[in-house]
Amino acid sequence: MSESSHQDHQRRAERAECTLQFGVLTVSDTRTEATDASGAAARELIRAAGHVVTRSSIVPDDPDLLRTVLEKWLLAHDGPQVVVTTGGTGISPRDGTYEVVSAMLSRRLDGFGELFRWISYQQIGPAAMLSRAVGGVAHGRLLFATPGSTNAVRTALTELILPQAVHLWQELNKQASRGSE
Repeated sequence: MSESSHQDHQRRAERAECTLQFGVLTVSDTRTEATDASGAAARELIRAAGHVVTRSSIVPDDPDLLRTVLEKWLLAHDGPQVVVTTGGTGISPRDGTYEVVSAMLSRRLDGFGELFRWISYQQIGPAAMLSRAVGGVAHGRLLFATPGSTNAVRTALTELILPQAVHLWQELNKQASRGSE
């Protein structure tokens, strides 16, 4: 895509007044509503960007339970258009978010994880390689798995997800042109 084409594309997305519905799902064995700073930060940033948080919850690091909640949200008629998970993306034995989310994606946005790790590397150095942030499309909705640290959630949302959410949603829901049928 040429630079002018990219800029035109971005301007059209910015002009489109679109409020998206988000879900925020914290994956943790230890966090509670009172101690979930990452989930609170995500909800605050999403609302500040003009979107609505329609679902929010905390689930333990249990792959079956995580999959069940995500499928319920993604398949619900009134479910969120964008789901962001926080936590469970590391390499400890209990971290299973990456496996669950990756298996649910019908279309991966590999650039999300790559860019997240690149930005994180600039912030925290080589520890960024521990992140298995991943994103893409699942059941016709946008799904992103971010690490559980508050700084990581802020980075993912402010640098990547929120600036592109409307554009991603529009692209996902673009009708195929007759010429390509």
